[in-house]
Amino acid sequence: MENAGGPQAELVRKPPEPSGRPAAWLLLAGLLGGNVALALGPWFVRMADTGPVSAGFWRLLLALPFLVLLARANGQRLTGMSGKTLALVALGAVTFALDLASWHIGIGMTRLGNAVLFGNAGSIVLLFWVFIAHRVLPKRLEWLAIIFALTGAAILMGRSLEISTATLIGDLFCLAAGLLYAVYLLTLQGARGAFGSWSLLAWVSLFGCPVLLAIALALGEPVWPGDWGPIVGLFIGSQLIGQGLMVYSLKYFPPLVIGLALLTQPAVASLYGWLAFGEVLSALDILGMVLVAAALAVSRARAR
Repeated sequence: MENAGGPQAELVRKPPEPSGRPAAWLLLAGLLGGNVALALGPWFVRMADTGPVSAGFWRLLLALPFLVLLARANGQRLTGMSGKTLALVALGAVTFALDLASWHIGIGMTRLGNAVLFGNAGSIVLLFWVFIAHRVLPKRLEWLAIIFALTGAAILMGRSLEISTATLIGDLFCLAAGLLYAVYLLTLQGARGAFGSWSLLAWVSLFGCPVLLAIALALGEPVWPGDWGPIVGLFIGSQLIGQGLMVYSLKYFPPLVIGLALLTQPAVASLYGWLAFGEVLSALDILGMVLVAAALAVSRARAR
């Protein structure tokens, strides 16, 4: 997810043709490295001695000055927003903060592979939105993606219910995060073209931080970390390295390749979920994950 917020939104339009293309192996390494870095985010959330929502607050707050520098380095303006645009950005920031809060809570309640898959479900939600907004029926490949998504989600949630009701609730929190992320993307679609991903992420972080802090305090979570290691790892790995490599890769790869590379995230999360937390996957779990992952890849490839 990585539901990291911001750069994935560029998938809704074709990336521009870049000049001075780097070596293919370097681009592929960057794309895969970005996905691996994002996949490690849930591990840091679980290891943090703050609450999960508090971890999201620190993730945005610590990354904020770096996002400003990245925006300036890429020639993206940070000022000059109209009142209407600023209101939309604030609304998008609240939605993103709720997305991050919901996802981080779900990470602590369900299996890590499920959390990553359902947290990225915004791509499938956007596919549904296209059908509704344009009043068109899905085509053959899109019907397949929908069937795969519903079947895979039913399998994974059924398996979670076999473990405990709390695990199923964790799945639902992560699924809600995916829905909120889609709303966030749609809210800021117009502003993104005018201000750029890094500039918009800086504003979203600025507005989102107090929302996350308020939720954390309302839930009675510990906010100040005793061990800064997981918090620093979260903001560096997810916000800077993961997001940075993904934004860079989006200029060079078509949406289908980006969608296929996304499949490394649940694989990595499931692997360290098993090694670090003893989360064993059955053959049925793997089938459900493959179905949902395939639906994610197709939905990103079909996004407009």
